Amino acid sequence: MVKRTITGIVYGLVLLAFFLIKLLVTPDWLGMVLFDVFVVVLSVIGSIEVVQAFGDKLIIPQRIVATVFGTGSILCYAISDTVYKILRAEDPLVVNYSPNFAFVVFGAGMAILFSFLVFAYTKVDLESLGRSIIAYLYPSAFLLVLSGVNHMPNSDYSEVAILYVFAICPCADTFAFFFGKLFGKKLPMKMAPNISPNKTVIGGFGGLLGGGVGAVVIYFIYYGIRGTIDLRWGNMVFFIGLGVLTAAFAEFGDLVESAVKRRLGIKDMGKILPGHGGILDRIDSMLYASLIVCFVFVLRIMTTG
Repeated sequence: MVKRTITGIVYGLVLLAFFLIKLLVTPDWLGMVLFDVFVVVLSVIGSIEVVQAFGDKLIIPQRIVATVFGTGSILCYAISDTVYKILRAEDPLVVNYSPNFAFVVFGAGMAILFSFLVFAYTKVDLESLGRSIIAYLYPSAFLLVLSGVNHMPNSDYSEVAILYVFAICPCADTFAFFFGKLFGKKLPMKMAPNISPNKTVIGGFGGLLGGGVGAVVIYFIYYGIRGTIDLRWGNMVFFIGLGVLTAAFAEFGDLVESAVKRRLGIKDMGKILPGHGGILDRIDSMLYASLIVCFVFVLRIMTTG
């Protein structure tokens, strides 16, 4: 318990440090690049954990491709979009091809994985291909979205979106834990008994409440410091509603990883974090949270600017 607490505090401080780097480092593109470094490190470690979890069910070339091309997609997008933003400052007519580059790298990785059906016919079957695709996509495809959050064209929304991913997840976890402890015996209905027997529906409800509370705290602290608080009901509904949605996706992300671990017959995805397991055991909820946060804020940028 002590190790878990200490690791959790250190991890929280690391998240805070990289958020402050994103927020305070100038020029803006440098802070963005340094945050991308954090995302790439998560991708490398997470990909290694996944391929190790599959063990000898993947051949060595599959492991290499899943790790290198998964993280390579993130690197390609991050570098090309950063170069675009720097060039755009000099020439507003510069075209952004960063998604195209990232798609090509991502597609190349998929093509190579499929090619092993031919080049390693006796060792790779469709089941093995499926495992390699899982290792390729998880967590890199999700972290590519987090890099997209980092590169949003509206820097204010980018910063708030990262706060949502970093802060809503622990808020939801904390509220879910205490609601489960306080009301779990009286309301014992399980959320997913075959996957995570300790999670209750009432705990899940607490997590959603925690998401809403966390959103309010984030909103007033971030926009309060900037002096741009907007108390119109529509604006508050947006931010609180997104907090609840983020918490729901975070809880589902946790269940997805639990299901993966059960299928693999393992307790943790790794051992790098004492008391927590691996990086993926720590960021599983963040992966799904980043999806809804990115989607909603991009829609807001497109509709309101």
